[in-house]
Order: sequence, then structure tokens, then C-alpha cells
Amino acid sequence: MPTLSDHPIFAKNGFLLTYGESPDRNAARGAEYVDKLLRGAKPGDLPVEQPTTFEVVINLKTAKELGITVPPALLALATEVIE
Repeated sequence: MPTLSDHPIFAKNGFLLTYGESPDRNAARGAEYVDKLLRGAKPGDLPVEQPTTFEVVINLKTAKELGITVPPALLALATEVIE
């Protein structure tokens, strides 16, 4: 069954495709928030942020097993392609 996720590790373990913010960047942003809170910022004063960069990881081995042809345009957008 074709499956999507937001975390790249899943594509590396057999999911067809993942699309989401970089886990490293997500952790860094979380650490920035914790730092602000520990320095006395009020939680209600901190802005809600949205990701600005995304990673696309495509598992071509899974695509082949499912009989799916991944369009070249999608492959060109991929941050990582697993063969």
C-alpha cells in the first residue's frame, strides 16, 4: 500500500514518500523556544511558527515493488532519492 509520512526515516524504511520539515531544523526550533522560556518569556507571547523549508524523500525501491512510476518532475523536487 502506498504510504506517506512527514519524517524521512520512514522512507528509508520502506514508505513510498515523505514530505515535511527537516527533523534537525524542527529540533533546533524547539530548542530555541525552550531557551526563550527558560530566559523568562511568557508562552503566550511566543509566536506560532510555520516551517519554511521542507524535505521530500522518495523510495524508488518501494515504488518499483508497487508498480508506480514516479514522475521526473517529482524526482527533481526530491531532497533524497532512495534506490
